[in-house]
Amino acid sequence: MINMTNGIDLANVKDIVSKIVSAHQIQNVAFVGCGASSSELYPGFYLLKDEAKQLRPFHFTASEFNNDTPAWLGENTVVITASLGGTTPETVHANTVAKQHGATVVSVTHNGNSPLTEEADYVIVHGFEANYAAKLEKMGYVMDLALELMNQVEGYEHYDAAIDGFEKIFDLSESAAQHCTAFAKKFGHDYKDAPVIYYMSSGASMKVAYSSSICLMMEMQWVNSGSFHAGEFFHGPFEITDKDVPFVLLMNDGKTRSVDARALTFLDRFQAKTAVVDAKDYGLGSAIAPEVVTYFNPFVHTAVFRVYAEALAEERQHPLTLRRYMWKLQY
Repeated sequence: MINMTNGIDLANVKDIVSKIVSAHQIQNVAFVGCGASSSELYPGFYLLKDEAKQLRPFHFTASEFNNDTPAWLGENTVVITASLGGTTPETVHANTVAKQHGATVVSVTHNGNSPLTEEADYVIVHGFEANYAAKLEKMGYVMDLALELMNQVEGYEHYDAAIDGFEKIFDLSESAAQHCTAFAKKFGHDYKDAPVIYYMSSGASMKVAYSSSICLMMEMQWVNSGSFHAGEFFHGPFEITDKDVPFVLLMNDGKTRSVDARALTFLDRFQAKTAVVDAKDYGLGSAIAPEVVTYFNPFVHTAVFRVYAEALAEERQHPLTLRRYMWKLQY
């Protein structure tokens, strides 16, 4: 029986990894992409960074991977690349670089006939349009690849708990997106005229804050924005905190919750204008085992904040699809 969870074919991932580890002695896993896709690679990297005892994980923006290629890249490396449309030039070239060095390439994309698939050893095609859960499939496939690599190479004591998490997280995230409408509308109304919006998070969701800032705000809304780790807040950024300065805090359930809570306490102390998206409010900890809950925060944060961004776009009468430069100029 094929084990599929909202379009995530866990059995296929398991089979791909089995073929890889039977042919190669894998030591390194490189996650390579750009923009939102780079951020969606991050939870898989974060899982290995925390839990792997033998595998060495690395996270790269594609242009740096291509121009400052690591010396360890070779036949003992799996390179996981991701691009929604499969046409991001830097990521496509990263496949070429990886293959030139003898690495095994797994590409995750929504377009199975895209340039990203041409040099990949294995291709995983994910969904996107159907609902908010579908928009999480790329992230889910990458994280499951990381999980399977770790379990098949060295074993992972919480593997079953993580698989159980995959079987629940998509429905939970879709439910969260459907039930945050009122909060999203308030965010859109309250932040529509903000000249700048700062984003903060920690743990596996740090890059959700990053992509929300650089993609949803700067790219899709032309709103000035910045992002930083909640743990770094007190090492510089907190000096800009003042009454009504706009912040978004993506608050985690799990290991780094206290890091986020400390930042929130300071924001409230000085009456900053703070929108909090708390994974705990959407039942993450009730559904996912405590041993692995930390790694599933990005799914909830991504789904919920997408609704927030759509509400902001509606208030500002600025569609998320509007661009000035992207795909229109040579760059």
